[in-house]
Amino acid sequence: MTTGLDAADELLSRIRTTRTEPATDQRVAALALVVAANLPVLLWGEPGIGKSATLTQLAEGLGAPMETVIASVHEPSDFAGLPIVGDDPAVQGVPMAPPDWAVRLSRAGRGILFFDELSSAPPAVQAALLRVVLERRVGSLTLPPAVRIVAAANPPASAADGWHLSPPLANRFVHLHWTYDPRVVARGLAGVWPQVDVPAIVPARAAGALARARGVIAGFLTARPGLTHHLPSDAEARGGAWPSPRTWDMALRLLVFHFCTDTGRDALTTALIGAVGDGAGLELATYLHELDLPDPERVLADPEAFALPDRGDRQLAFLTAVVAAIEASVTRERWEAGWVVLAKAVDAGVPDVAARAAFDLARMRQPAWPVPPAIDAFVEVLSASGMLTGGA
Repeated sequence: MTTGLDAADELLSRIRTTRTEPATDQRVAALALVVAANLPVLLWGEPGIGKSATLTQLAEGLGAPMETVIASVHEPSDFAGLPIVGDDPAVQGVPMAPPDWAVRLSRAGRGILFFDELSSAPPAVQAALLRVVLERRVGSLTLPPAVRIVAAANPPASAADGWHLSPPLANRFVHLHWTYDPRVVARGLAGVWPQVDVPAIVPARAAGALARARGVIAGFLTARPGLTHHLPSDAEARGGAWPSPRTWDMALRLLVFHFCTDTGRDALTTALIGAVGDGAGLELATYLHELDLPDPERVLADPEAFALPDRGDRQLAFLTAVVAAIEASVTRERWEAGWVVLAKAVDAGVPDVAARAAFDLARMRQPAWPVPPAIDAFVEVLSASGMLTGGA
């Protein structure tokens, strides 16, 4: 029997029916890049601007379940797990039972874990979330690797009973500042919302991408060592993105995924700023643009045909990338090509820049491989380390 509510529900279903189109917003592209790289991401924005709706659309596009957990209404034990005493706790221990949402994600094997209203969670709850975000542990349950962790927060001034995020928790996220575009809202209410597409990985680029990313980070932090770790002085800044060894590792992963996809420069810059903060992120993005690091795989294929960069930090970045590429797939041909590359640094009068690379390259040598002529420039330092013993 049809009732008035049935007709109302049908009308509501029509209102909710929309379609999507590819997004051009750099924030959306940055979110997709971070999610692809499986880094915890935190969306900052005022209430009601579509943070939750964006994540719902992302989950639907991925065909993955999304579990929403309102962090502000939970207790620390909800994340640490509740003790369940068995028959013989002295022998078996006392396991910590996970909540139902963690169990559902574990069974699915993939999905999005969405922590909403994070800035309204009191410090004790934030502390309990540390292990979930970093170690992916909820009670005695380990979340599957394919589960992505996303959070949303309102600025403390506009959050209900808002708190600044604790520095340890803030430093575990890539922070993206979410705003609304009136044109996007108007088009969305007309029935067409942006589509969040995770960037497609090009597997053939993987080895070279990792080597290039290692070179970029090594070169940059050599030039700017003061940015390796910098904890801001004020509470609000400490609750956002700032540089630390942990967030530089995030930046490394973002660079690898950028090199393996067709993600745009603006989206990468937004993601890097979200990882290591405004100043360090902008500097790194500018450094990367000016560095123009060649593909180490192409260099190894024809080591005689390249020109060594002029600046010391760029030389280090390049040589680090070459050694990382060789280490990913060590063969005698590639190893010997690496020494040809290092010889360029000696010829340029900067053997000290290549010394660390030579040390790492020498470690890869198999006993049956002859010592190449280019190693003569580093024989003193390598002999002192014992690298040339055993078949040299």
